[in-house]
Amino acid sequence: MKASKIAYKPVGLALGAVSGMAAGLAFRQAWKTLGHEDDAPDATDEDRTWQEVLVAAALQGAIFAVVKAAVDRAGAATTRRLTGTWPG
Repeated sequence: MKASKIAYKPVGLALGAVSGMAAGLAFRQAWKTLGHEDDAPDATDEDRTWQEVLVAAALQGAIFAVVKAAVDRAGAATTRRLTGTWPG
């Protein structure tokens, strides 16, 4: 394994944690904007419909994937700018 990959591991882990928090905030805001309650439904929430649970899950998954990809890509591009080496 290249030294640049090893050195990037802690940075990647930190970026992953940050992207998870950012995605959670983005999802909660999107859920509120769509006119729903403050909390998204859990899969085992008996009072919520199938449609509501599945829409919430799909929206959450899409937001998490986009935010994670954007943060990972930005981290790799910044690493290249600073070190001249792509970490992946």
